[in-house]
Parts: sequence; structure tokens; C-alpha cells
Amino acid sequence: MTVNTKKAFRDFTNRLKLLIQKRPDLITITLSNIFTMRLIGNKTHGDLAEIGIMEFINQFMYDFHSVHVGKDLYRAKSQEEDITVTNDLTKETFPISLKAYGAGPLQLSTDKDVLMFNRLQQEKTRKIGGDKIKKILNDPAFLSFYQVNVLPLIYDEKKQKCNIMVFDAEKAKKSIATISLEDQQDTVSKGRGRIHPVFRFYDKHDRYICEVRYGGKDANALQRGLWTHTKNGEHYFDSISDGWIDYSHNLVLVELFSHALVSESTAHSKALSILKENIDTLRKNKK
Repeated sequence: MTVNTKKAFRDFTNRLKLLIQKRPDLITITLSNIFTMRLIGNKTHGDLAEIGIMEFINQFMYDFHSVHVGKDLYRAKSQEEDITVTNDLTKETFPISLKAYGAGPLQLSTDKDVLMFNRLQQEKTRKIGGDKIKKILNDPAFLSFYQVNVLPLIYDEKKQKCNIMVFDAEKAKKSIATISLEDQQDTVSKGRGRIHPVFRFYDKHDRYICEVRYGGKDANALQRGLWTHTKNGEHYFDSISDGWIDYSHNLVLVELFSHALVSESTAHSKALSILKENIDTLRKNKK
């Protein structure tokens, strides 16, 4: 079955948005628990967000089910994905990449083969506009621009707020008016201090949309791929959570984890039974 993953993903996010509007308590509980994991480790919340959102889908989103892909399968992945979601009505299965980032720069694709950056370099000019843009965006090198389904949990740790923001690649594609090469001299003069060059995309109002970063041998994960910015590129995001959601730390969860690590599976089984009963109560508690 051929799946239009972007349409399937859009149908999914529309349903998620409706659920959050109807039951904001469910996503607030889940986000609070996910970001509590930052108390354990700065990167712990990102990994647990994957299984947390997977379980949220399975427990509360009727007509959808999800599976965690797992880090051990990374080398076998055909696309950048953390979970796969299936629409039980249409039988469409599509990948989702979960991102838990602070407000600001957001990586949309690693572009591990450096296809986008190399394609832009072929133009041999610092500023690209007009018909050349359409030709570039339709090039096979830019397929990942549209294929990656990224679901970002953007958080402000100081204010303890989270915004589930989805980059609108289709709107971005239609709006790109210029592509500008900015090297070290340009970025330092603007206070950014970037070491490697970057191609930035702007609309007709000269508003930032996204960028393709350098991808050479000496570039690390933060210096390559397709990136955007949740503040500078806000015109090209759709807030699935309809704005910022306040969350709070669940200190009991941290204590639960610490005790679970030094207890037997028989105790885990009893605790799991209680947790399932609570989830069932939440599901039935229509507000």
C-alpha cells in the first residue's frame, strides 16, 4: 500500500490537536512526567519522550496505534524515525521523529548524505532567487525536506511551559523567495559566531524560514542538516497544543523510578497493574 506520509501525518496531527483541545489534562500529565525526567539527566527526557508519546497515542488516541522503533534499529531505518504510527481506519503506517528541544534552533533532518547542501553549492552564487528556487526544491536532493514527519515538544524550562509545534513544510516551500549563503564573516557580524557556512531560506518579506547547514567531514550533528528556528520561523509552524501548556515536575515519579531500579519484577508487575487502572480511569473521565 502506497502511503502519502505527509497527508497521513497531517491527519494524525489534526486528530491530536482536537484531542488536546477536548482533554488538555491528558497531555499536561504526560508532558509533566516527560519533562520531570530532566531532573534525572539533561538528555533523559528526550529518550523517554519517545515512549511517552507512543503510549499516549496507544492509550488515548482512538483509531491510532504506535510502536517505538528503538535505538538498536537505527542502522536499519529507511527514514529518520523514533516511532511509527498506524491509522487503524485507513491502515496507513507512517514514521514520526520526536524532538524535545528548548525554544530556538530545531533540527528537522540530519541530511546524513549532505545532499541538500551540496545541491545548493552547485549554484555557485551567494544569493539564489526566481525560477532557480523551484528547480532546486523539486530536486531529488530535497526529498527529505518534505518526507520527514517531525513532532517537536518545544519547552521553556524556566517558565515550565511546552508547545507542540509542527513545521509546515508545504507552506514553507510555497513561500521561499530567496536562498542566501552566509559564511563565517556574515554570521559573526550578526552576533551568531557560526564556524561553518549555511544556506538560509527567506520569504518575500525577508522573514526567516529555515536553513541548510554545512555537512562536511568536520561537521558534527549540530553543524549539518536541515534546521529551522521556533522563534525566528514562527510563521511556519502550527501549534498542535494551541499555544503553550504549563507543566510541573512530578517528584513522586523520580522516587518511583529510583525504587523501581532496586526492586524485583514482581513488584513492578503490581505497580503496573495500578498504573493501568489509573489510565483506564483517566480515559473514562470525560471532562
